[in-house]
Amino acid sequence: MEKVNKRNLLLKLEDRVEGHISDTIVLFQNMEDAFLNEPSVSGGWSIAQCLEHLNSYGQYYLPKIREQMAEAADQPEKQDFQSSWLGAYFTRMMEPETGKGKYKAFKGHIPASDLNAAETVAEFLRQQEDLLMLLRAAGSKDLETIKIPVSILPFIRLRVGDVFQFIIAHNERHMQQAMRNLIRETSF
Repeated sequence: MEKVNKRNLLLKLEDRVEGHISDTIVLFQNMEDAFLNEPSVSGGWSIAQCLEHLNSYGQYYLPKIREQMAEAADQPEKQDFQSSWLGAYFTRMMEPETGKGKYKAFKGHIPASDLNAAETVAEFLRQQEDLLMLLRAAGSKDLETIKIPVSILPFIRLRVGDVFQFIIAHNERHMQQAMRNLIRETSF
C-alpha cells in the first residue's frame, strides 16, 4: 500500500460527504414518505431503506470513531496515511467502481420496508454532518494508530483512515442505489 498525503485524503473524503449531503437535500429531503418507501422496480430496496441501511452503520461507527479520536493524542506532524491491506481490500469491495459484486446485508443492518422516511432522511443528514466534523477533526490525528473495531467482526480493528474510506465508499454505493430509484418505469 502506498502512502498518501493525509490532508489531501481527508479533503477528498470531505468532498464526497458534502456531495452526499447535497444530493440528499436536493433529491430526497422533501419527498413524500410513500415515494421514498416505494420498492425499487428491480425488486431491491427503496430510497428510504438505502438510507436506513447507511444509518445503521453510522450508528455503530460514528460514536466509536468519536470516542477513539477523543482518546488519541494530537499528532499534526503526521502528514501521511498508509492503508492496511485489509482496510484497502474492504474499501475496494465497497467502491462502486471497483466493487462490482452484490453483497447481502448483515443482520442488524437490514432495514424495515415501511419506514418514517422523513425521519430516516433527517437522521442520514445528521450523521453525514457528524461524519464531516469527524473528518475535519482527524487532520490533527495519526490516522494509522487509531483503531476501530469492525461492526461485523469486532475482534478485527481497522485504522481510522481505512474506516473513513470504507464508510464513505459504502455510502456512495447505496446513494447510487437510492438515486437509481428516482427513475420509475411509467406505463402509457
